[in-house]
Order: sequence, then structure tokens, then C-alpha cells
Amino acid sequence: MELGKNFDFASEERLYNWWESQGYFKPDATAAGEPFVIPMPPPNVTGALHMGHAMFVTLEDIMARFWRMRGRPTLWMPGTDHAGIATQLVVEKMLTAQGIKRTELGREAFVERVWEWKEKYGGTITNQMRRLGASCDWSREHFTLDDQLSAAVLEAFCRLHEKGLIYRGSYMVNWSPHLQTAVSDLEVEYSEEPGKLYYFKYPVAGGSSEDYLPVATTRPETLLGDTAVAVNPEDERYQKYIGKMAVVPLSGGREVPIIADEYVDKDFGTGALKITPGHDPNDYAIGKKLGLPFINIFNKDATLNENAGAYCGMDRFEARTKLWEDLEKSGLAIKAEPYTLRVPRSQRGGEVVEPLVSKQWFVIMQPLADKALKALEDGELRIIPDRFEKIYNFWLSNIKDWCVSRQLWWGHRIPVWYVEGSDESDYIVARSEEDAYKAARAKHGEDVKLTQESDVLDTWFSSGLWPFSTLGWPNTSADDYQRFYPTAVLETGHDILFFWVARMIMMGIEFTGKLPFSTVYLHGLVRDAQGRKMSKSLGNVIDPLDTIEEYGTDALRFTLATGTTPGQDVNLSMERLTSNKAFTNKLWNAGKFILLNLPPTSDTSAWEHIREHEFDTEAGVASLPLSERWVVSKLHELVDSVTTDYEKYFFNEAGRAIYDFFWSDFADWYIEASKTRLYKNEDVTSLSRTRAVLSYVFETVLRLLHPFMPFVTEELWQGMPHEGVALIVSSWPNRGRPKDLKALQDFDSLQSLVRSIRNARAEYSVEPAKRISAFIVASSANQTFIEEEKAVLVMLSRLDPDSVNVVSSPPGNADQAVHLVIAEGLEAYLPLADLVDIGKEVERLKKQAAKLQTDYDSSMKRLSSSKFVEKAPAAVVQGVREQAKEAQEKLNIINSRLELLNSMAVSSSQ
Repeated sequence: MELGKNFDFASEERLYNWWESQGYFKPDATAAGEPFVIPMPPPNVTGALHMGHAMFVTLEDIMARFWRMRGRPTLWMPGTDHAGIATQLVVEKMLTAQGIKRTELGREAFVERVWEWKEKYGGTITNQMRRLGASCDWSREHFTLDDQLSAAVLEAFCRLHEKGLIYRGSYMVNWSPHLQTAVSDLEVEYSEEPGKLYYFKYPVAGGSSEDYLPVATTRPETLLGDTAVAVNPEDERYQKYIGKMAVVPLSGGREVPIIADEYVDKDFGTGALKITPGHDPNDYAIGKKLGLPFINIFNKDATLNENAGAYCGMDRFEARTKLWEDLEKSGLAIKAEPYTLRVPRSQRGGEVVEPLVSKQWFVIMQPLADKALKALEDGELRIIPDRFEKIYNFWLSNIKDWCVSRQLWWGHRIPVWYVEGSDESDYIVARSEEDAYKAARAKHGEDVKLTQESDVLDTWFSSGLWPFSTLGWPNTSADDYQRFYPTAVLETGHDILFFWVARMIMMGIEFTGKLPFSTVYLHGLVRDAQGRKMSKSLGNVIDPLDTIEEYGTDALRFTLATGTTPGQDVNLSMERLTSNKAFTNKLWNAGKFILLNLPPTSDTSAWEHIREHEFDTEAGVASLPLSERWVVSKLHELVDSVTTDYEKYFFNEAGRAIYDFFWSDFADWYIEASKTRLYKNEDVTSLSRTRAVLSYVFETVLRLLHPFMPFVTEELWQGMPHEGVALIVSSWPNRGRPKDLKALQDFDSLQSLVRSIRNARAEYSVEPAKRISAFIVASSANQTFIEEEKAVLVMLSRLDPDSVNVVSSPPGNADQAVHLVIAEGLEAYLPLADLVDIGKEVERLKKQAAKLQTDYDSSMKRLSSSKFVEKAPAAVVQGVREQAKEAQEKLNIINSRLELLNSMAVSSSQ
């Protein structure tokens, strides 16, 4: 296969389609051993690819490709989430643009519209993931609302209810007025925003104008729902009012008790606390403890209801302004001062959520959490990085009951049916409407009528079943469930450790009796080059698809995977992308060089000679010349370390190690050294051996790098001589192959020698094309490998091949040469006459010395001034001293060099 000038990014789609068409993404049915299974975090069906998706696709694909090449049956299970709130919002906006309201359509017609939208647009995100090279088994793709997963959701709800772990009750929830649904605590984000703290008087009933309790609140509109005023029982300021009644301002005279409770901090604020059990989480707890009444002043859309009296029908923020104005007019306002608020906002809609007491369905979580905690404690579960274990433990140890009902139309409708004409407490939980009617008729007769619960389940409920519902549960005899459950590893962002990971663990243990996975790998966020979170408002969002167009998929994947360690955020910079695009080009050019120097396929004799060379035995490696022994040994070391890094999920270390070996060792050193064997070489054995080593090393590097950079490695592999049909399903290099430690040491010495000569050439500004002579003084042991690799030394150091002498003692004119000490038993002498034009160099050094002398004199003059030394800052004085010292040292070196050059000039003139 002839390789083009550069790797064509357009070939990525061709390669991907070929892989998929050949079934390479499916687990090998013939492979033995324990399967490696990864459940993909199902992206929202509404989603478009962003860098967070690119991160998880990259990391999970690295795992899948690695273990597939290791020979384990590998299943990466893909799918999408129905995303109840997000999808309903998208479709509602679409309908609004058409002048249609959801409520006008009705539930059934609206759900049909959502399905139509899903069929048309729902595949966008999965098609985009293909662009990233995701080698998941698309034939097993699932959607959280498909029939199989919906059946699992019904089964899970019914089982939990049968165990007494599901109940319905009126509790405080986070209410989203725009979405018209409850949202979980985990779906609420708090932001610090400027606001006001309002102070006003709470009059004591029957008292004078001086009898009041001063209270403060950031939400004065909620005072209309107050049912008590609380003070600390030890607070002497208010003890006389305890047990009396207070008049709720602007309520028309409604009175509430003044109570004592140690919960109130007498030293915080005014020491008097208004209690609104219906609209504040802390007040709700106090109200429940003390048996206070609950007054709801809000409608579902956050307008005030009839309990708000004159403010009925107003928006909550409008009511806040109007109520404060009225407090000021009534003389009850004390002051309003600027205050930084911690505002709860819906993660989905962004609006301010309202604490509201509402009837909802809940799951009792503590029994489930206890088992999940024990799994970590017993070492059955591993979290990478382990610092997240503390967070996991804290959250599960302080878990609250889970509100799983949502007031939406899109989602899994809760399998509860109410008996019409009966109290709401008379309900039936069943796996189907048919089963519900059977149970209802047995209890209420044949004429009974049922109405299904209108709420749907929280999206996280269905995704909590993902690792096993996608494999066939509750049918535990299903082939996929039997073969692939439990899964091996769960990889996802650390930000959903609570939302999703912990819930999957709890659900998995509860319903299957097994952990759904034994390892959790958490990645960080992808930020911009300055470490800022990407956002449209900052204008710093980097589109993965645009990045792929410019840099290629492989460069993006390599940048993401090597830019961070587990759990750490990664700063994505264009510089790193550019560098890794250059890495792609370097790979491509190396492949072209090797192919160019391999014999044509028609030359069967040459290929037979190449195939004679083996590198997996001690004898095979020992028979190689030094350069070849070195690069093969370095490669075998790399295979050992990189394989271990992959197994330990140290992808950053693995990627960097492969990069460094390929660029620094193979491309910069061995490929250059190989040119001494490839060009004008009549020795058939030497030529075939070099070709074999080039092919072997490069092909092995392609295997090691394939999980990171699948496209360019596959394209190169197809162009190289190889066994098998595709790199993606080729075998992983074996560990424990032979290494020659002596070769590693000797070649390291050779590299040091070359570097020292190159540095000397640079220091004396020797023209790159100029060949120079050298005396290499080496011990007998070192002489052996220097002589063996003399051609390599000559080429890489730009030496005159006829003027390189490998000797055991310094030359007679050593005083007229640059002396380089490389290592024990290895030195070099480079005649100065070869390095420089003595006359020109003398003139150059004299000018340099004159400038240094001026700098030195200037510094010494300043230091000789007592006024400067005494009055200037100590750091400044020290700086001048260091400048003088540095100038003096450089002068000494230059003067020594001038002395040597002058003596050489005299000798040459005699």
C-alpha cells in the first residue's frame, strides 16, 4: 500500500465504517476467558457532542481496544438516555415556536410528538461519537425508554414497593416553577448572587409599638406563610415574649406563637427567627419537630395563591418588591442592606427553584446505601482515584430518601393506579394495567375504575439500572446477562459520582445481588487553556467536531488522554493539539521511510531473509549489532511498562512513554542510525536485519499506540507488512521479551558521546555540513562498541570518517583540542583547528572579552561605592555582586581560550 504525503483525516470515516461492517466492535464469540465489559454513560438523547463526551469516549475506547487486543471478549455497551426534563423542554420550545402549547395537545399527543422528535434527531449524538472512533457494539444499542429497559424499570419499582422501600408522602422538595416538576437535591446548583437582607418588625400581639421582635430574611414574601417566630430560650432580650403571640405583618391580623428553641443562635443576626415550614428546608424540620402548621403560599408556577391575601396572583419576585414597599409604608420595615445570596437554581432550566411541600413518591435509601458502603469497606469496590472514596462514603452515610417522582409527561410513568371514588391512599402498584385491574377487581369488584399516576420517574431511576437492564435483566437467564454481568469497569466524570455511580451500585446490589462493576474510573472536567470552565458566556467553548476537522481525531484523543491523571481536570490548549498533530505526522513520515526502504513484495528472496530474524529469544537479540540490540531492548522494556500502565488505568503514563520512545529513541536515534545500514550496503544479512528491526519496532509501536490513536495506526498498519486482517483485532505484544542490559548501557554512552560532540560544534558555531576530526579515548570495553558503531558515530556527529581515531590514550596535541569527558573510560578530543578559524575566533573572543570587562568594571564601580552598598536594597546589591562574579568567570574562560588559540597560532607560524 502506497502512503500519501500526509495522513488524510477523511479516511477516518472509511476506516470506522470498515471496522463496524466487519463486526470488530462485537465481543468475539470464540474468545475464551473473562469478558471485559464497559457500560457507556448514556448521553442525553437531546445532546450534541462536547468535550466531556470526547473525554469519556476516548478513555473508554482506550480500555475497550486494549482489552480486545489482549484477547478478552470485549463489550462496550452503548445507548442514550431519554432525559425527561431536557427532552420535554426541547420539544415544548419547538411547539411554542409553532404556536402550540403542550397542554392543548394533551398527554398522549405530546408524547407522540416527542417520539417523532427522537426518531428524527435522537441519533445525532451517537453518530458524532462514531467520529471519535467509539468501538462500541452498536448492534446492542439501547434507549432508556425502549421496551426492554422500560420493563426493567417497572420491575424495579414494584420490587422496591413490595419490600416497603417506596412510599408516597408530603415532603419538602425543590420545585421548578417553569418545568412544573420537583427536581432532586443533586439537580440543584447554588450560585452566589447579589441580593438584599431585609430587616423588619414582628409586632407582639397586645403590646405597644415598642414590643416587637426584629427579624431578617432574604425572602420577605414568605412571611405570609410564617407559622411561628422562634428565639433561643437563653436569650434575655426576648424571654419576656416567649409563649406570647406575634402578628404576621400585612396578613390582616393573623397571629403566630413566639416559641423557644435551642436551634436559634442568639448571637447570629437579630436572634429572632421567622419560621416558614412550608417554604424553607430548615424551617420544615423545625415545623415537623414542633408540630407547627404548614401554609403554602405558592401556586405551581411560583405565583402567590389565596393564602397570600392581597398579594394573590403576583409573581414571587414582584410580590417581594411590593411587600417590602408596604412594610416601609406601614412603619414595620427596619432596613434593607446588600447581601450575597446563595441562590438555588435548577441544573436543567437555570431558574430559581422554590422549596415547596408537595406529595411525591420516595425511595427509602439507607438500607440500599448500607450495602453499597460495605462493598467499598470490604474491598470489593475500587474507586480511581481513591480520594473519591471519602466523598462516596460521606454521601452514602448521610443519604436522604430519594424523591423519584417528576411532574412530567415524557418518561417512565409510575406504575401506580388509584381507585376512582376512593381516597388517594387506596392505590395499587402493578407491573401492567392488566395486573392492576386484576388486583383492583379482587378487592373492589368488577366495576372498579382505575386512573394511573400522572407522574413519571426521575430519569436517574432508569439509568441506575443501566449496567444490568441493558443485558436483559430482569430475565436473569438471558444470554447477555449470563455472559457479561457483572461488568468490569464504570468510567465517567467525577461530577456524577452521586447522580449515577452510587445509585447504580445500590440498585445493582439490590436487584442482582452483585456489584454491577468492581472498578470505578473517574475523569475530570475538560477546561480551556487557562483552566476556566468552558461556557458560551466566556466564548471559550471548543467544539470537538471542529477540532477533529483541523487536527484529526487521533490528535484530539491523544491530547485528552495524556493531558491529565484520573480525577484531575484537563486544560485543553491549541499548542498541545498542534504538538500531537505533529506527532501524527511524525508517525506517518516514519511509516513512509520504512516502506520506502523495504523490498518490493515481488522480491521473495529479500522477504525470506527479513523473516529469518527473530526478536523474541535471547539468542535472537544477542545476535544483533549494538544499535539494533539497543532499540529492540528499549522496545521490550516499553511493552512491559506500557502494558502494566494500561492495566492500572495509567493512560497518561502509557501515552507519554510511547510518545517518548517513538520520537526520541526510534525516530531521532534508531531511524537515523539505520541509514548507515540501509544505504550502499552490499551485506545481505546486515540489510535484511535492519529492515526486519525497523518493521518489528514500528509495527509493535503501532499496536501499543492503537488504543490512543486508532485511525492513523490502522492506516499505517494496513500499509506495512503484517499478519492478520486488522490492527484493531490483532494481538497485543507479549510481555517478558528479552532485553540486553549491557546494550542499553553501551548505547547510552554512545548517545552521550554524540551529544557532547554536537554541543561542542554548536558552541564553536561549526557549520552543519562541515566534517571534523576526533580522537575517541576509550577503555578496551568501550573501544569494542565504538568501533562496531563507528559509522553511526560518524554520521550522527558529522565527523570525517577518515579522521576518527579510537585510541586508548590522549593524542600528543591534546592541549590544542577541545576535551570532552563523556563517562568513565570514555573521552573525546576535538582539534580546535577543525572547529574554528583561529584568527577569526581570536577576534570574536577579544570583542566578547572587552564587553565582559566593561560589564565587570561597571559592577565593581557600583560595589566600591559605600553609598550604594549601604542604601540600596540588599537584594539589589546581591544581584550586582552576582553579575560581577558571573562576568569574572566568563572572562577567565575566554582568556584561557584566547591563550590556547594564541599558542596554536604561534605554533602554526613556526
